[in-house]
Amino acid sequence: MDKIPSDCPYPGCFFCVMKEGNPNKRRTSILKFFRELPSQDDDGQVLPISGLWNTAMAHPNDPDFIDLGIFECMAALIWKGLKNRRWLSHDQNIYIPYYAAHIIGSYTMNMEEFAVTAVHAGIIPPLIELLRGRLTWVEQRVAVRALGHLAAYPSTFPTVANHGEILELAIQLAMSSLEIVYSHFHQYVDRRLSYHCDLLTRGMGGVEMESRKAEEWASQLQCWSLQLINCYAFKPEFLSVICKPEFLIKLPGMWGGLVNENSPAGIGLLGTICHHKLGRGPVANSPSIIEALCNIARSSDDWQYMAIDCLLWLIQDPSTCHKVIDKAAPALIDLAEISTLGDHKKLGDSIVNALQECLQSLGTGRNSIGSCTKEQIEELLNSRQRLKLEKSIPKEDLHIKQAAALVVKLEGNSLFSSGDISGAAAKYSEALALCPMRSKKERVVLYSNRAQCRLLLQQPWEAISDATRALCLHNPPNRHVKSLWRRAQAYDMLGLAKESLLDAILFINDCSQSNVPDLSTRQSKVPDYAERLVKKQMRVAWLFRDAAIKHGGVHYEGDVADIYGQDGDDSEWETASESDIGNDGRAEMDDDDDSEWKDDDDERKDKYKKPLVKEIKHKYKVQLADDES
Repeated sequence: MDKIPSDCPYPGCFFCVMKEGNPNKRRTSILKFFRELPSQDDDGQVLPISGLWNTAMAHPNDPDFIDLGIFECMAALIWKGLKNRRWLSHDQNIYIPYYAAHIIGSYTMNMEEFAVTAVHAGIIPPLIELLRGRLTWVEQRVAVRALGHLAAYPSTFPTVANHGEILELAIQLAMSSLEIVYSHFHQYVDRRLSYHCDLLTRGMGGVEMESRKAEEWASQLQCWSLQLINCYAFKPEFLSVICKPEFLIKLPGMWGGLVNENSPAGIGLLGTICHHKLGRGPVANSPSIIEALCNIARSSDDWQYMAIDCLLWLIQDPSTCHKVIDKAAPALIDLAEISTLGDHKKLGDSIVNALQECLQSLGTGRNSIGSCTKEQIEELLNSRQRLKLEKSIPKEDLHIKQAAALVVKLEGNSLFSSGDISGAAAKYSEALALCPMRSKKERVVLYSNRAQCRLLLQQPWEAISDATRALCLHNPPNRHVKSLWRRAQAYDMLGLAKESLLDAILFINDCSQSNVPDLSTRQSKVPDYAERLVKKQMRVAWLFRDAAIKHGGVHYEGDVADIYGQDGDDSEWETASESDIGNDGRAEMDDDDDSEWKDDDDERKDKYKKPLVKEIKHKYKVQLADDES
């Protein structure tokens, strides 16, 4: 090794090697360092490993260390930690296996050629040992992350798949990860391993920050397990292992936080499974999965289109259509007027066509469609026919129909104000029958008003249906603030906390940007009633809630102190009748009338932004799953 500065206490210091000005000498020294480090027992070895970890995080695509033996070095260090517990417990060596696996994952995250080099360096066997839990859940987290990256490339997936236990281990980890983290870290403050606390908070946090980070890392542990499984799910030969009932049933509930751009989560994995004919059968055999898919399909969430895709694949398959159509049709019908969702163009047309084909294919007999479902689909098809006919009707006649609908709507508003909720709902239905199909803005108002009536009439599913239709018709989709709030309340009535939470968060964000007069004054203030609902649903949808109940951490429904301490807010939130209170003390109806009928089919740019969502999620512990935390 080249001459070491006199002030450096560590022989062969990596940082001193990196200061070498001659590129050839530096490469030779680094090569020697990587080759010799695993066999050394000197103090201070964690320092260069943590430095390499920072370098890999900051420059994952830099090839400097790849050909010099970094993967062989990291694999050897993991093996050393697994086999030599005396060395592992000495100095700060306990951190090294974690850093080594994280370095492998970072350098294989983006570059397939790096992944090929890593596989040839023999990194898979030591990562499998970490995945088995030979150390702790913290090392499992980075091991499953690294294996997920390796499995994502066509050139390295076969080598990963040759180790048959990886898929089984990932499935078990996806199902048990939240309980593992809760029972091994979150539950017992006094038993937390100090190096876990340091890793989670980088030595800068107290008990509260440690607990928050534990939730985030638990979410990541589950998400990265699902991402690894998802790589296998693209191959039909592995579906028999993945599609076991005990795993499939849990998948819709594996949210891994509410938003996660780096993992498919449970619903994304279900989408991959349903893409294959072999996978659709097991999914269709579980009514609870179909029900969950319908709820997610209606949600205003990043995974909405994935759930819609699942339902469409299931009803388009003759072998599964008859099993799911009666449950799937109501949700899909509610979504039939959505135009564009993300990259999905003319999504509503795809839904209508799929339902029509299903209706035609399921005649009479054993696998026939239910009469109620048949009527609903036929009503949808009639409305589409009505839309086509309107193109040949003179515009003056459409103005007359819209004016008539407006008169009936105002009658409904009057009945609502007088307390005749049933009569108001009937008037809104009558107005919908009169209102031109192309008058989308007015139909949004009518559906949303009827949703409010159905909330007060204790008809939550009907309210969800109306609110969803209003949100689909709105431009941009899913951004009508009053419908978001009404659906959030309806979901709450049904005990669907996560669905309610998603709508409530979007409502809070959207009302701060709304041009509606009664909402625009709240731009700098989150509505109190919405904040209380978010808090309530966060308690119910808490990431560790099931594990806490199992291990005695939650004693009864709504026990705030057991989850978040004594400062939990247990106050009541406004009911549906109180949420839109006006100056006269009565709940308000939407009255967003245009003076002139407009063609709302014209494309308009979606200017929706989410400046508050991340802030709210952070505040209420909705953890994101960033790939590089």
